[in-house]
Amino acid sequence: MSVFEKPRWAASGAASLLLCGLCSPALSQTSAPAANAPTALPDVEVAAPKRVQLPRRPRTRVVTDKRRETPPAAPKQTEAQVVAGNNDKLDEARRAILAPTGAGSYQLNQQALEALPQGTNTSLDKALLQAPGVSQDSAASGEFHVRNEHANVQYRINGIMLPDGVGAFGQILDTGIIGNLDLLTGALPAQYGLHTAAVLDIQTKADAFNNSGSVSVYGGSHGTITTSLEYGGTIGQTQYFVSGRYFGSNLGIENPTPSNEAIHDRTAQEKGFLYLSTVLDPTSRLTFMSGVSNGTYQIPNNPGQTPQFNVNGVTDFNSALLNEHQNEFNQFNVLAYQKSGDGIDYQLSYFNRYSQLHFMPDPTGDLIFNGIASDVYRQSFVNGIQEDTAWRIGYAHTLRFGFSVSAERSLVTDIDSVLPVDADGNQVDAMGNPVGPPFSVFDSSSKTGWLFGTYLQDEWKITNDLTLNAGLRFDQMWQYVDANQLSPRINVTWKPFDGTVFHAGYSRNFTPPDQVLAAPTNLALVANSTAQPAVSQNDPVQPERSNVFDVGVTQKIYTVPGLELGIDGYYKTATDLLDDGQFGQAYVLTAFNYARGENVGVEFKANYTNGNFRAYGNLAWAKQIATDVVSNQYLFDPDELAYIANNNVYTDHAQLLTASLGASYLWNGTRYSASMIYGSGLRDGFANTGTVPSYTQVNLGVSHDFNIVSPTKPTTLRFDVVNLFDTIYQIRDGSGIGVFAPQYGPRRGFYFGISQKL
Repeated sequence: MSVFEKPRWAASGAASLLLCGLCSPALSQTSAPAANAPTALPDVEVAAPKRVQLPRRPRTRVVTDKRRETPPAAPKQTEAQVVAGNNDKLDEARRAILAPTGAGSYQLNQQALEALPQGTNTSLDKALLQAPGVSQDSAASGEFHVRNEHANVQYRINGIMLPDGVGAFGQILDTGIIGNLDLLTGALPAQYGLHTAAVLDIQTKADAFNNSGSVSVYGGSHGTITTSLEYGGTIGQTQYFVSGRYFGSNLGIENPTPSNEAIHDRTAQEKGFLYLSTVLDPTSRLTFMSGVSNGTYQIPNNPGQTPQFNVNGVTDFNSALLNEHQNEFNQFNVLAYQKSGDGIDYQLSYFNRYSQLHFMPDPTGDLIFNGIASDVYRQSFVNGIQEDTAWRIGYAHTLRFGFSVSAERSLVTDIDSVLPVDADGNQVDAMGNPVGPPFSVFDSSSKTGWLFGTYLQDEWKITNDLTLNAGLRFDQMWQYVDANQLSPRINVTWKPFDGTVFHAGYSRNFTPPDQVLAAPTNLALVANSTAQPAVSQNDPVQPERSNVFDVGVTQKIYTVPGLELGIDGYYKTATDLLDDGQFGQAYVLTAFNYARGENVGVEFKANYTNGNFRAYGNLAWAKQIATDVVSNQYLFDPDELAYIANNNVYTDHAQLLTASLGASYLWNGTRYSASMIYGSGLRDGFANTGTVPSYTQVNLGVSHDFNIVSPTKPTTLRFDVVNLFDTIYQIRDGSGIGVFAPQYGPRRGFYFGISQKL
């Protein structure tokens, strides 16, 4: 073997050794004789094994070794993250307990609310006007209507029903606490009872527990100023969130005149909310919620009114100087225990609510203009228990059942100052002198009433695309009237194609009147006075019984990514249709029944989202008619009562066309937003035979985040314009059934705000 052949062996040594498997001692001994040859080769032979060992070193085969290595462990979660994860699972279980299968739903989340002009400074009723089929009304008449129904809206927070209050226009809930809001309509499943025109289901903020918050100041036109503070965090196993808001304005409720500024219309309102949630173990938690609102309102004046009565010889009074006030106070508390086990989830809740309203008249002015000055006090205290269970008895069946029971103690007191009249109804004698001085009457009604409801329903997945939800509900009321009803419900949801959802349903409903609104009146107390009604009939208010049919479809348009369209139609027939009205200068409502009612409508909706751009549009056509007033007939004039008894009339809150549009765009940290509402006009005139003129209101907003304090805690500045084109329009004109005074929409206003994340 020559010296030139040895480098060739060395160069191929790596391949040879890989074929042999290992560089063993035997291989070294075989190579040794060549190292003893006369030529000086040992250096070459020593260097060759070193070179061939390099590919065989363990680190050259790390690819194979890494495949067998265990992946690095995930970072250990903090205690707050573990608590948040447990709460997320329990939130999901709670949504499954009260899943509104088959009902129509329109959702507004916190991001959508913040994208509105005025953002979360928007009051809840104004935010709801952007939903399909929701029409605007005056504060005295309920603020808004869903599908042309008067009130009959149920409020829930985290699935727990809030009992009714007594307020005419005070709002206890603030948009700042909302994480997600679902407006449920249509033929509701059996788990939803009592108020069934719509269910406003509010889920509290879920992202508010990371030891952060915000503080803001906002205000502008009409002397408006509002300040708010919110903060949330996690301590151990407990999550907490607290918020507070003050609101003051010279436009407390609607202006009765078209002027830019109202007369005597100042309001001051405070609201607070507390949320505490403690995880007891990974499958259960205890939650406490509390809310409070306190508001004082001046009742706005309408100058130029003509005095109607003689009060101790005084027959003149400037209506711009009237001094009426109303105070409202509301508080609620909820304690809920939730358990999520193997196939069964339930929530047991205790709730209470205290409400108080006090209307204080102008003692002299109200007598001169109305012949009566009413000091009205209403109080209600409700305690109740609610339980809801979802039992997944198989892949295809989920059985839901539960009950609710509540007791209400209500007090309704009227202290009326009235003027005497003679046998012919004349307030003055033949010489023009008053028959006598004013005198007072005291009318009071108190009642402890009970409501009980229970339900059983089965959600059956017939196929992966077809779901049937059928159930029965039983309701019993023991109030001024005792009554009950067994109500069948059935809903179907079908998803024939990807992105297509059909729903259809039927529900039999039982709706008791609000106890304070159904309190009886002793008409004998005002006999031979200016407050004596022309009709003496005064039958008690009955619960409403109705049949609701609903069908709708939503469709995602995949050719236009982010676009979803929907249409929904409904038809309702009712016996003892409930309605409320303001029958006098006091800003309080009184209930009455129509013998029969019919409600029909169709709604169109569209939503589009593309990156930072969002737009929506809704259009609703609706008609509600009724006939024959069968309770509290004394509230009506004889001619009007006789006409309604023989004719179908529109209810005062019936609006033929309602529409809303909106859009928002986030560009380089600046959000631009716009919204619009349209109404064809509520009813007015004798027996609601006329219509208030139609109107359109446009709002604009712009906001921008600045990293002034911290890159993770932005400072937000915003500017908004309400009623951009300064449209002068009436919501009410002072005529119609249960309408006492005119009310105008807001004039153009400019508002500025600053908020800081904490």
